[in-house]
Amino acid sequence: MAHQYLLIALGLAVAATPASVAAQFADPPLKISADAAADSKLYCMHVDITGTIAERVECWTRAEWADQGVDVDKEYPKNGVRTLG
Repeated sequence: MAHQYLLIALGLAVAATPASVAAQFADPPLKISADAAADSKLYCMHVDITGTIAERVECWTRAEWADQGVDVDKEYPKNGVRTLG
């Protein structure tokens, strides 16, 4: 009976591990100015997707990029495609 409880406890520990590890390495959202957050222009940039060779372009506002941890001022010159709006 003790072995059964041990297996259950180990199973719960293993199940909880990926979430806690991902939380440690997640990039916090960038802090941007109110003027930049109010900018409704869409910035389209190349996005790398692991496991595929197809290039993908995403178009988001400056605030949406900041929520993903992307600094548009740094990344747009390297990966930018176009702006809309």
